Amino acid sequence: MLFELPFSVFFVPQFGPYVMTEASEQNSNTPAQAAEDRKNLLVPDVERWPVDGGEPIIELRDVHKSFGDETVLDGLSLTITPGEITVIMGASASGKSVLIKHMNGLLKPDEGQVMLFGNDTKELGDVDLDRQRKRVGTLFQNYALFDSMTVLENVAFPLVENKAMSIGEAEERAAEILDDLGLGHVLDAYPPSLSGGMKKRVSLARAIIPNPEVVLFDEPTTGLDPIMMEFVDDMILDITERFGLTSVIISHDIASTMRLADSIAILYGGKIIAHGPPDEIRKSDDERIQKLLAGANKTDISADTAASTEFGEDYEYTVRVTDVYKSFGNNDVLKGVSFTLPKDKITILIGASGSGKSVMMKHILGLFQPDRGKVEVFGNDLSKMSESELREMRTKIGMLFQHAALFDSMTVAENVAFPLVARGTMSQSEAAPRVDDILDKLRLSKVRDDFPNEISNGQQKRVSLARALLTEPKLMIYDEPTTGQDPILAKYVEDMIVETQEAFDVTSVIISHDMAQTFRIADKVALLHHGEIIAEGAPASLLESEDERVREFVFAADVSRATKD
Repeated sequence: MLFELPFSVFFVPQFGPYVMTEASEQNSNTPAQAAEDRKNLLVPDVERWPVDGGEPIIELRDVHKSFGDETVLDGLSLTITPGEITVIMGASASGKSVLIKHMNGLLKPDEGQVMLFGNDTKELGDVDLDRQRKRVGTLFQNYALFDSMTVLENVAFPLVENKAMSIGEAEERAAEILDDLGLGHVLDAYPPSLSGGMKKRVSLARAIIPNPEVVLFDEPTTGLDPIMMEFVDDMILDITERFGLTSVIISHDIASTMRLADSIAILYGGKIIAHGPPDEIRKSDDERIQKLLAGANKTDISADTAASTEFGEDYEYTVRVTDVYKSFGNNDVLKGVSFTLPKDKITILIGASGSGKSVMMKHILGLFQPDRGKVEVFGNDLSKMSESELREMRTKIGMLFQHAALFDSMTVAENVAFPLVARGTMSQSEAAPRVDDILDKLRLSKVRDDFPNEISNGQQKRVSLARALLTEPKLMIYDEPTTGQDPILAKYVEDMIVETQEAFDVTSVIISHDMAQTFRIADKVALLHHGEIIAEGAPASLLESEDERVREFVFAADVSRATKD
């Protein structure tokens, strides 16, 4: 462990808050005993699967699954050992989500068998399959929360919907687990008002509240900052080991995988091509595996390849933020923030979920005005600009969103031309030469007339970037550009940003949780913590910081230090 958790309390749904003290650890039951003691609140009459019985809790045997002409699973076999953490890794669109839906009975194979608690899912009727599925908790990548329900109601929902207890009892239980996950202050909030990290914890609370035997995690740390990632990892480790759970995790994150996994399964071409302990997988000489894990060596935090140039007062800046304060009601979001974006360089604004990064970007775009302080963009004080002048300024700013945000009904060329055509600046034919030029620079000419659903995720990212660059912006803002991407695609996106920086006259700022990415591509970094900049300068300089908050954030993502005890 690189740092102590902010608290060591976990909620055991059947027994209430559980404080992880040294004494309680010594007196706690073994995982097998804990599993026997905990009844599933949704199917309390079902005997729990023995953790030490030697039989797989889930087993896939030569599973095939196709959708139309697309084969997703092609003879896949995988055994899940009870009481362990199995991490499944694979490139984007390799079929990981389809695989996990077979494990919880949401999908059935075209051929082969999926054995869930010893039962073939294809042989079970709807009622029996539903009873088996209630023994499995699932944390979905997209949260799957109900926007019309409060946080408290979302977490209590499985118990209320299945009439496991009264609404009052269910909400009391939900409130306790949410409080222990640091969410006691948002019980009455609605999901749209929460950050991604907070939604993730709400979804986790809902998944574990019924006391399941198996928990399936679909990208549990996607979109989280390094400290919160390690917090979630430790939480998964604790609930798995202490209470005899079986955890299956879909992950792209190398550091998280190495912290968590008892075994790693590599999904490639619709098959599991390797399954074994982390060290065995890392030492594999299979080129397909090494390509996927290439990020492991590239994410070690090191000053060797990090930029070390500092930017003095004599350097030209595209953006200057000076002593900015911003509050919403009693919530102080920005507390005297000051930093600069050097012209024609890459600056990464990094920080934990809820640290104020998005609010700061809205100030730079002129969408928010500070309560105090000053924001200057292109040398202009935004507080002194009219709304029409702000709109004109924004035409010089390009945005690449976390998701490509393309129009499915438009071709690639039409998507790229959209900003100019929609503003009435040019017709589609007038914009065509400029579109073709930028598509050529970003190596997209071959997909010019394709639709977004016909091209890869990486190509969609480039199309979105081409659209942003078409208006010849002087400032590019990237919002979490590699979130949710496997190591191969994440490296692709990083290369795309660096190549763009070299090919176009542009200043770039990247909103990020990824400290490893920062060390690879940033010229400068500003670390935002609870509304304050606690470090600013060249990435290499952060390694010399004596501020414990900075060091925790830097090294939480370090793969070289991420190993399971």
